[in-house]
Amino acid sequence: MKIQQHGLAIGINRTSNTFFLTLKAVGKLTHEDYETMTPVIESALTGVKNPTINALIDGTELEGWEPRAAGDDFKLGLKHGSQFKNIAIVGNKQWQQVAAKIGTWFVGGQVKYFENETEALGWVMEH
Repeated sequence: MKIQQHGLAIGINRTSNTFFLTLKAVGKLTHEDYETMTPVIESALTGVKNPTINALIDGTELEGWEPRAAGDDFKLGLKHGSQFKNIAIVGNKQWQQVAAKIGTWFVGGQVKYFENETEALGWVMEH
């Protein structure tokens, strides 16, 4: 029997009303993963006037989403999309590059795909 690992590691740093969000996604994300992550993000944003979010997403071990989790991701993007300034997605699969392009439709800022984490971090920090 093969054990399928999945989940999210999340980090949030705040300076004034600007947040730096780091996410590492592993395996195929589930609805339960979003039930854990969403309250963490929403709790951090509570009471902050006009929050701005910069994000670094490590998808190098991401295999995809279960259908319900994909819907959760879409809802999260609709609710907080205007608060995102820059999102750097680090990946190693063609579909992740396409997902980054599609992501620009749902957020107020820029979404850019990288295969190198150092380049991604540099880009998200300078913009």
